[in-house]
This record gives sequence, C-alpha cells and structure tokens, in this order.
Amino acid sequence: MGVKQRTKSLKARDAALADTFYQLKVLNTLPIDMDLPRFEQKVRDHGFPNGLLPIRPEVFQVNIGKLCNQSCAHCHVDAGPDKKEENMDRATLEQCLRVIEKNGFDTIDITGGAPEMNPHFRWFVRQCRTMGKKVMVRSNLTIIMAHPKYHDLPQFYAENNVQVISSLPYFTKVRTDRQRGDGVFESSIQ
Repeated sequence: MGVKQRTKSLKARDAALADTFYQLKVLNTLPIDMDLPRFEQKVRDHGFPNGLLPIRPEVFQVNIGKLCNQSCAHCHVDAGPDKKEENMDRATLEQCLRVIEKNGFDTIDITGGAPEMNPHFRWFVRQCRTMGKKVMVRSNLTIIMAHPKYHDLPQFYAENNVQVISSLPYFTKVRTDRQRGDGVFESSIQ
C-alpha cells in the first residue's frame, strides 16, 4: 500500500525554519512571560542538596540520518524523502562504534528519519550486536512495505535480536493520516 505524503520537508519548501540557526533565533526571541524557577533549585527542592551526580551512561542514541519515506507534519528533525545527502556515513558510524566500545554503553538506540534507509544501517546493527550490545531501532513501520529491499526487515530484526520501537501518533486512521500522510495508518498496521 502506498503512502501519500502530507507535505514536503521544510528544506524542500525552502522554508526559513529549515535552518537550525534561524530556529534558535526564533526560539531565543520569544518572550517568556513566566517566572520559572532555575533547574538547580528544583533539584535541591526535591531532596538533592548537592545536585545530581553523574552515573555511567547506559544508552547511546544515534540519529543516523534524515532520509525517510515519510514527511510528517510534526517531524522535529524535518526528515523526508528529499534528505538523501543527510545520512551518516560509514566513517562516522565507525567513530560511533569506538565511542560505544570505549564508554561501555549497554544499549544502542538507532533512530533517524527512517534509520533503515541509511545504506550502512544493517552493517551498523550487526557491528553493535557483535559487540554484545542490545540494539533498539525506532521504525515508522511503513518502511517495510515501501520498497522490496526492505521487505525482509522483520526477518533481519529477528535474526539480530533487535528491539523495534514504533509509534502511531494516534489510534485512529483519520488522525494518524492527518499527521503522517494518507495511507500511513493502514500501511503501519500491515
């Protein structure tokens, strides 16, 4: 089942908000009309007089690209089908593996766009599993049916003991398709 895209990415629409620095400028000029307590004070108020102490991080989350088979209206990274040039390359993924090994992360949480569309995705998953790491992948599920080269993803996930995290923005077809595009709900369920 095909998925009709709701909209193009901000970058494809040549929108000013596609630029990270413009986003920061907008956020930094918004008026704050509340008297908010400082984070450090709230921590002390909740019984931590010396603040929070660091512990060994357990999860390494990595966004391996903005390429996605969907263009969701709510996407915080502005992922979409037009983001081919914004995939993490293998050299950078190799650096990630070195960081993972050096710091002893237990879990690797892979996200994207549709992380499965990164050409090095399967290699990276296998490398993480070879290191004995738990691997989680945040999938939109529609990628499985998007193209024949992804049809075997459920088998790949099972063979590599990958935990798949997926979501629908709502439990009804109408609301989900409104946010993610016509046909997304049915394609996700399929």
